[in-house]
Amino acid sequence: MTKADIVAAIADKLDLSRKDAETAVNVVIDTIRDGLKSNDKVAIAGLGTFETHTRKARAGKNPRTGEEIIIPESKAPVFKAAKALKDAVK
Repeated sequence: MTKADIVAAIADKLDLSRKDAETAVNVVIDTIRDGLKSNDKVAIAGLGTFETHTRKARAGKNPRTGEEIIIPESKAPVFKAAKALKDAVK
């Protein structure tokens, strides 16, 4: 399912125009993104929790040259599904 499919489903279920449904989807995505940017935990009941985890700096190897490199610390988004979502998928 793509973003366009989600927009179409929302437009059909709520009897909205596709433009209004797309605006609503974009607002939800932007709100989640803004929360993660400011290191907030974003919890949506029945769906799950979005948060960021910090990956520590580590040593790695360049696969072409075999040269050892340092991979810098980075932040990564993480999603943990809620029990209701896990049960629905079973």
